[in-house]
Amino acid sequence: MALEDAKNQVDQAFTRGDPRGPSFENAFGGATSFLRRRYGKDLAGVDLAVTGIPFDQAVTNRPGARFGPRAIREASTLQPYDPPYGWGYDPLSVLNVADYGDMAFDYANVREVPARIEAHVGAIMDAGAAPLVLGGDHFITLPILRAVAARRGPVALIQFDAHSDTWADDDPDRIDHGTFLYKAIREGVVDPAASVSVGIRTENPETLGVTILDAPSLHRDGVDAVLARIRAVTGDRPVYVTFDIDALDPAFAPGTGTPVWGGLASWQAAALLRGLAGIELIGGDVVEVSPPYDTTGATAVAAAHVAMELIALYGWRRR
Repeated sequence: MALEDAKNQVDQAFTRGDPRGPSFENAFGGATSFLRRRYGKDLAGVDLAVTGIPFDQAVTNRPGARFGPRAIREASTLQPYDPPYGWGYDPLSVLNVADYGDMAFDYANVREVPARIEAHVGAIMDAGAAPLVLGGDHFITLPILRAVAARRGPVALIQFDAHSDTWADDDPDRIDHGTFLYKAIREGVVDPAASVSVGIRTENPETLGVTILDAPSLHRDGVDAVLARIRAVTGDRPVYVTFDIDALDPAFAPGTGTPVWGGLASWQAAALLRGLAGIELIGGDVVEVSPPYDTTGATAVAAAHVAMELIALYGWRRR
């Protein structure tokens, strides 16, 4: 059946009928929606909406994450043939996943972007779908969290990152990817007592009460110990997961703006995400993929896998 489908399937971003199920369209051809899901703005009946926010004007070093959503979509075309390994079920057959396209914005009017992101994600949630956002730099997570908290209350956050992003910034007009979590906590949209940052390996004494599980502790104590700690911190709270691709070591993800050595291996990230099965995921994002520095495409591939794992995590309680 797969071979026959491969002969006939093309541009499934527009031509697929059933929104559920695998796709056997050639990975190297056709319109590159995420996982060959159907593009559309009608979210009726959609469980999870993938959307891109190609904004990178808040970076402190190398730009290029505005091209991240496009690269992640292209990398994802290798994945919809089979269920993700290790989960024991096919989330693409259980869930109605749609590609909602990218958010439109005026790149020269940066100050209006936060409100636009909040409204964009809010519209997805109001339609009954959970948001899965492809970035973009890590600033975009702040207005996403505002939208989520406005509908679900203060958020329990699991952050995968090389940086804590809690550098002090009390200027409401500044847009900076290194201060998104500081502002989110100060605004009350994230509950620090129920939040954890995994993979940290840059100095910042200001944690604002977030539990830090740094990269050395993961390497020393192992995946199971870190998972136990994450679950102890987040409890049974609904959780939002934000994954900065620089949580991975540059050996696995060189295409990012602020790479830091000593990070997670891809297998550790996979084991951690799969080990979170059973949490109530209410949304997530994958950010900071910068294709201009991703000479082999490995970073985009890693990001596409992270996004697929988040879909599997979302579907676990609904399978």
